[in-house]
Amino acid sequence: MKEKVLNLLSEVDSALSLEEIDSRLGNSTVSETQELMQVLKELCEDCSVYHSNKDKYLLLEKSHLVKGVLRANRKGFGFVEGGDPTRQDDDIFVSSSNMNGAIHNDIVLVEITSKKGVDRKEGRILKIIKRELKEVVGIVQYDKDKCMVVPDDKKLKIKIEVDKKNTMDAVDGHKVTVELLGLISGTRYRGRITRILGHKNDPGVDILSIIYKYNIDTVFDDETMAELEQIPNEVHEEELVGRKDLRDQVIFTIDGDDTKDIDDAISIKKLENGNYELGVHIADVSYYVKENSAIDHEAMMRGTSVYLVDRVIPMLPHKLSNGICSLNPGVDRLTISCVMEINPKGTVEKYDIFPSVIKSRIQMTYNKVNEILEKDTIPVGYEPFADDLRLMEELAELIHKYKMERGNLDFDTDEAKILVDENCHPIKIDKRYRGKGENLIEEFMIMANETVATHIFYMQLPFIYRIHEYPKEEKIRGFLSFLASLGYTYTGNMKDMKPKNLQRLLLYLKDKKEYKILSSLLLRNMQKAVYKPQNLGHYGLASPCYTHFTSPIRRYPDTTVHRLLRTYLFENKIDANTLAHWEEKLNFVADNSSARERASVNCEREVEDMKMAEYMEDHIGEEFEGMISSVMNFGMFVQLDNLVEGLVPIKDMDDFYHFDEVALTLRGERTNKFYRIGDRVLIKVKSASKEEQMIDFEIIKKLGD
Repeated sequence: MKEKVLNLLSEVDSALSLEEIDSRLGNSTVSETQELMQVLKELCEDCSVYHSNKDKYLLLEKSHLVKGVLRANRKGFGFVEGGDPTRQDDDIFVSSSNMNGAIHNDIVLVEITSKKGVDRKEGRILKIIKRELKEVVGIVQYDKDKCMVVPDDKKLKIKIEVDKKNTMDAVDGHKVTVELLGLISGTRYRGRITRILGHKNDPGVDILSIIYKYNIDTVFDDETMAELEQIPNEVHEEELVGRKDLRDQVIFTIDGDDTKDIDDAISIKKLENGNYELGVHIADVSYYVKENSAIDHEAMMRGTSVYLVDRVIPMLPHKLSNGICSLNPGVDRLTISCVMEINPKGTVEKYDIFPSVIKSRIQMTYNKVNEILEKDTIPVGYEPFADDLRLMEELAELIHKYKMERGNLDFDTDEAKILVDENCHPIKIDKRYRGKGENLIEEFMIMANETVATHIFYMQLPFIYRIHEYPKEEKIRGFLSFLASLGYTYTGNMKDMKPKNLQRLLLYLKDKKEYKILSSLLLRNMQKAVYKPQNLGHYGLASPCYTHFTSPIRRYPDTTVHRLLRTYLFENKIDANTLAHWEEKLNFVADNSSARERASVNCEREVEDMKMAEYMEDHIGEEFEGMISSVMNFGMFVQLDNLVEGLVPIKDMDDFYHFDEVALTLRGERTNKFYRIGDRVLIKVKSASKEEQMIDFEIIKKLGD
């Protein structure tokens, strides 16, 4: 009956009374009415249905209430993410006085109380539906004989008390994980220490604390490690049955200098008809990682490898990720190949997808490939491959041209590269360089991903796609209004949200002095790319059909794609039971992979923020140039040229500044000084805190006036 009630309420626009619902469902007995009353009670309790003061029922999504996840701020206020957490729906601002006892990550019911402008909704929390908090990372502090754990996450306004029997003999200053055993009262909890990470001053413990905050496992369980014993260290001849032997072909890899988990190799030929034959050969991880094995379960729950400033937390154990699955040079490796014939227009005319065996000729690095393609200098050992690399560059440019013609979006965002010493202390921060070698590999991998996705899509079989949905029109309208406040009037057609039109907007911004900031702001107005069993296209790539096939060592969706290719194409298993199995399973794989990807990205970002703050602790009092990246009612953020970002608090500025929330500007009441996004400024580092992950700047002067 629950499903019938939800279907009925979804079909009507107005609220219905119990009697009206009873009648429309055709209930005719007392027992049916009693069952309906119980169902409505349950639906109201889990906040799927709203019960009004007039004793009527309405789907929550059609009411003035929103169910969502609270993202608290350390200052006491927060934002509720409504609807699907993978989508960037308008967040609802909740002031500290309207939190109603809710804490960070609670699932809450919020009432929208006002809406200011396009992007600003405000509300108050009516109910805490579910408290997800189960384990916390924090630091041990003793108050006389009482053991307390203070959460690292300053957004968690709670106190945790630990009985002596549950301390694991932790001492003052130990970083620990603590399981919450129950609420004492208010925001006071009882806890049990489950793991001692080390002393807060031990090298690497700072990063380890963030890792555990996001529930990222650093060790593999015993069952997984036991299964590894059954996996060989080298490829045996009997494993080559049914595989195309490509060991005599010129195939090689291109990766970063320190890469040890190599999962993609490439090859190229120029054909007599003027077309190119591009081979993308991907490590056949699913051959070794069998479905439902302990290794597979561990990989599925991890979802992705995590890349931090001083370490990699792999999705697969090193015996696989750095060993038999890694396409190391000079050894036989099992692969799945996607070989494409590409014409001079940059489109695929023919292709083949098949199991293969390769022997990589050389493990190239981006730096040395860039020497050839950008400086025409050939490093030692690269001489036999220089012509292939130049041919690859030629093909990559054709592919890129085709992608741009269809509307591919290039936001041209920068990434920071943080160098640390042997004690994990940051010693240098630069922008990460992307050269022709990096771009070449990206173009080839995207083409292989599209080819594989399109093939299975037209077979109409269960599959997992990488999707990126259209941005919301009101978000883009809000961005255009902001542009106008800067004095830029864009006259292009944005009523039609096709990627080509957004691409034109990016090109319009390209020559603006604030381009990097504006590009980043526009990117924030996009939806987030996620995994789905449905093909909804990839907006950013202007691709009608896309998946992730090329990184099965570090991404579980790619491993799943390989498993599906083997099932459908190589083993020809497309019976009803097989299809039903994958129809059901892919929903979980997609949702879990998207969730673990978000955790990984958030972990990586938080570690970067912490290390940037630690780096700036060594530069307090020094002056730097930067650009205003954001303006708030409490101050403005300045991004330095090395991508370190800090806050200039409005309370510390030289005047009383008025904040314009539409134009996002600050203007001094007495001095009439004016600050806006994109202004170049000279700042002095006032303070920095690794623990707080915060950096404060002081304005010296505005540049260019």
